[in-house]
Amino acid sequence: MTKIPEHHPSPDLEGLIGYNLKRAYVTVSDDFRRALKHDNLSPRLFSALALVKAHPGLSQSALARQLGIERSGIVAMIDELEGRGYVIRKPVPQDRRRQALQLTPAGEEAYKIALGKVQAHEARLLGGLDAGQREALISILQKIRYQKT
Repeated sequence: MTKIPEHHPSPDLEGLIGYNLKRAYVTVSDDFRRALKHDNLSPRLFSALALVKAHPGLSQSALARQLGIERSGIVAMIDELEGRGYVIRKPVPQDRRRQALQLTPAGEEAYKIALGKVQAHEARLLGGLDAGQREALISILQKIRYQKT
């Protein structure tokens, strides 16, 4: 039986951007989940808090679009955040079908604590990169994210 080297499974795979992005994602995601395990915040819930904090009054539909999930999925997420006392839904007077989202003081505090843990997690994982390399990495990833397909 052939043993696959842990860090070099295949020269062909190692040369593929998609493979490396996926492997990096798994590493980052696993560490993120460990960092926020005690806060019980998934990457999606953390991202939802960040977006509502940055855009008070954001609608559930706009949040779903920003997160790239179905509108039906956002309802369960907001229900969970609301159940924890982190967000409130406010009716929009001009359109009673829309709900504007806002962080509560408990949500602000939970986000502040979680953000510190996420920043520490990224510093730990990316400690081998200097500031210029981090900026370049973010720039490249954003170019991929925002390209027209």
